[in-house]
Amino acid sequence: MGFSQSLSGVNAASSQLDTIGNNISNSQTVGYKSSSTQFADIYANSQGLGTRVADTVQDFTTGSLETTGRSLDLAIAGEGFFQFSQNEQMGYSRNGQLTMSADGYFENAQGARLTDQQGEPLQITEFSQGSQVTTGVQTEFNLNAEAETVDRGTVDFVQSDSDSYSYVTNAGTVYDSLGVAHDMSLYYTKTGGNEWEVRAALDGKMAQDVDADGDGELDGTGGEPQTISFNTNGEIPDGDPTAFNFNFGDLGNGSAPLAFDIDFDNTTQYGSEFELGNFAQDGNASGTFVGVEITESGEIMANYSNGNNGEVGTIGMANFRNPAGLTPEGDNLWTATEESGAALLGQAGAGQIGSLESGTVEASNVDLTQELVDMIIAQRNFQANNNAIQTQSDILETVTNLR
Repeated sequence: MGFSQSLSGVNAASSQLDTIGNNISNSQTVGYKSSSTQFADIYANSQGLGTRVADTVQDFTTGSLETTGRSLDLAIAGEGFFQFSQNEQMGYSRNGQLTMSADGYFENAQGARLTDQQGEPLQITEFSQGSQVTTGVQTEFNLNAEAETVDRGTVDFVQSDSDSYSYVTNAGTVYDSLGVAHDMSLYYTKTGGNEWEVRAALDGKMAQDVDADGDGELDGTGGEPQTISFNTNGEIPDGDPTAFNFNFGDLGNGSAPLAFDIDFDNTTQYGSEFELGNFAQDGNASGTFVGVEITESGEIMANYSNGNNGEVGTIGMANFRNPAGLTPEGDNLWTATEESGAALLGQAGAGQIGSLESGTVEASNVDLTQELVDMIIAQRNFQANNNAIQTQSDILETVTNLR
């Protein structure tokens, strides 16, 4: 009697049920990849001896992406794996649920650390920033060509007299050596058809004339108005200076005397309203770390309370010629094998590696409906093979009784 064939069928169906049960239990595991059991027949001298489990194959198709809104949740939109280092071993995962350790490392739930392309753990090392004094300002402005001309021969500039200048604007914020913020105002006065005076003030205090060369005489490089001229196209002619120094002296708060250049490059004189187009400066207040942003290509940007940010590093990504050859190690990690080939390193969004989606996770790719159908089929296979064994046992018992 052929008990072995049916027994092999029972064992194969049992293995298939194990695989299906594992898939169902991980249907809510982020980044999990389902598996399927493959069978092969057994023959000897053209006689069928049953079946065996040939392989358990992993399905690396991408699961659906689900929004979480949490900045340290990452999903790969396409192929590829995150690299994690733990106990000097490299693992690969599709699960991008990260936390930040107290010492600034990006870790998964098991403490494995996210790495860069060189396999080095990524880490934030600066959790605070010192203040930076403003040393230069860039501003772009449109000056209204239709503004009335102010005759400096009869009208002197008086800060409190709006008739003594054409326009004033609160251009932006600058910082002293202590990191204290100050509002900078610019006063524009049209003094000719294509000529303008520019003056600057901090918190209402006008820039001062200073003794720049130390000869005991004021050089007029701080408080004297600077002149900007335009050509007939409303632009500053090539070769004309656009950067001027303004000195505000002692601000009275214990900081060092403050002076910096203001560059008016790309300022125009067109027949439209006065308008500030751009303001940028290189100073900042002190700040503390407030969080990170991760770009589609994997750059990690640390954000600080003073509005600054800095790049910490770039997430290292990996792909494999044969991902199905990876060995699952549990805890959402795989390791490379000869069958998978060596890791092909790269950056997110480049080559065959998908881009990153921050605030998103990749759900398990288990199709629960299909798994339930497969479970019914595997159960029937198990029962059928079990019934075959029982039938052969009954026949054998009958034959034995005939003796």
